[in-house]
Amino acid sequence: MLRDDKISAIVGLLRNRSVIQLAPNTPLIDPSHLPWLCIGDTTEQKAIYQYFCQSIKSLEGVEWVLCNSFYELEAATFDSFHNLLPIGPLLPSNHHGRPTSLWTEDETCLEWLDKQPECSVIYVSFGSFTLFDKRQLHELALALENLGRPFLWVARPDLIDKAGAAYPEGFFDRLGAHGKVVGWCPQRKVLAHPSIACFVTHCGWNSTIEGVSNGVPFICWPYFGDQFLNQTYIVDIWKVGMGLKANENGVFSEEEIKSKVEELLGDEGIRERVLKLKGEAIKSVTEGSSMENLNGFMEAMKEKS
Repeated sequence: MLRDDKISAIVGLLRNRSVIQLAPNTPLIDPSHLPWLCIGDTTEQKAIYQYFCQSIKSLEGVEWVLCNSFYELEAATFDSFHNLLPIGPLLPSNHHGRPTSLWTEDETCLEWLDKQPECSVIYVSFGSFTLFDKRQLHELALALENLGRPFLWVARPDLIDKAGAAYPEGFFDRLGAHGKVVGWCPQRKVLAHPSIACFVTHCGWNSTIEGVSNGVPFICWPYFGDQFLNQTYIVDIWKVGMGLKANENGVFSEEEIKSKVEELLGDEGIRERVLKLKGEAIKSVTEGSSMENLNGFMEAMKEKS
């Protein structure tokens, strides 16, 4: 479908900026946000595009593709592609305590969260790959410091880029009990904690599904890959979060971050919608669509064995 429309069949590079739609009732997509166009140089983009093509080709003739999602979350997609079988949300709690990252989790953040008022903490985490330069790191740090709200920031040891970005002078000295910065955390437990008010996220799918499943509204900060499409769902389709607008230098300013966080936390409609999605997520894996799909899949496997 994409080969004949807006995207080059050979190298997967952008032809124009017209939006595309994969199926009726699914979100409009800016072609520049397609996964192979969001990272690296032309050589890397070609390689990623070829990988996507090979992956899609390998699915030809496949009867089912099991998905970490649930019907109510992406109904239009599942109605259009009947071999996609949502059986989620599949959360880390199902991993029997095994770590989901190579980073060591700092459990002290849970004790700190216990001391915070209900629905007060801004949780900030950008996954395993996002990198910040000095300007962007400073703007985020100052926004969190000056919002006047408690925050938990997961800042990996390699979050800063090779240019040697550093935190604002005196930032950690001024934190006190107001904020906590950790290298990594048990995200499932954090998002389920009653003190969490919102989630500033890169919009990776695992983080997206965990946020939705815990009823936490989003501030979207996509970096590459599927994260831009996930932001479209969060902001425009589900309406459970807000995006950020970069300034003329391509930076999310302190003022922009503060403004969007305050706007998000004051929007009761967003809170109501994300709590509704949380309820649908829980129902889907207990007695609803995902449970039915999984049971049906297992029965089909028994018949084929």
